[in-house]
This record gives sequence, structure tokens and C-alpha cells, in this order.
Amino acid sequence: MIHGSMGLPGMNISSVIVIPHPERIEAVRTQLATLAGVEVAAVSPEGKIIITIESEGDRETIQMYESISLMDGVMSASMVYHQKEDEPEVEISLAA
Repeated sequence: MIHGSMGLPGMNISSVIVIPHPERIEAVRTQLATLAGVEVAAVSPEGKIIITIESEGDRETIQMYESISLMDGVMSASMVYHQKEDEPEVEISLAA
């Protein structure tokens, strides 16, 4: 997917808190870690799993979020942060 005035691919970055059934914490964490664009950032002592999702567009982000919400063993998934970068390469070069 192409975004922005320079024709560069866009990027969506989201943070999600996933709450699995207590007996499924490790299975859900393992399954999340296998998904493309998903990184398991942390697991709290209570079993809440914090992940990031990186995708090229809104549609891909929504599809991944919905897929995680419907995953076996997941009680809930709550998006807590979302940022869209239309020109991520420009952002990187400006920061350098």
C-alpha cells in the first residue's frame, strides 16, 4: 500500500493489551509471537500480554486486531495506542 506525497509505503504502529484465559497465557503468547508484524513486548505477572502491531495500512491493522480478538484463549484485546506514519522514511531521516 502506498501513502504520502513521495510514494513511500506507509506504516501503522499499534499497541494492544491482550487478556488471555488464565490457563492459556503461554499458549496465547506463543501464538501471538508467530504472527507477522506482531511483537510480544511484555507479559505482566497477572498474565496481561502487551503487543505491538506494525502494518502497512489501516485495513491490515484492523484485520490483525480482529484476528487476535477472535484467537482461541483470548478473553479480550484492547488497542491502547495507534499511530500512522504516511512517510516513515522521511521521519527516520529527520531524526538522524
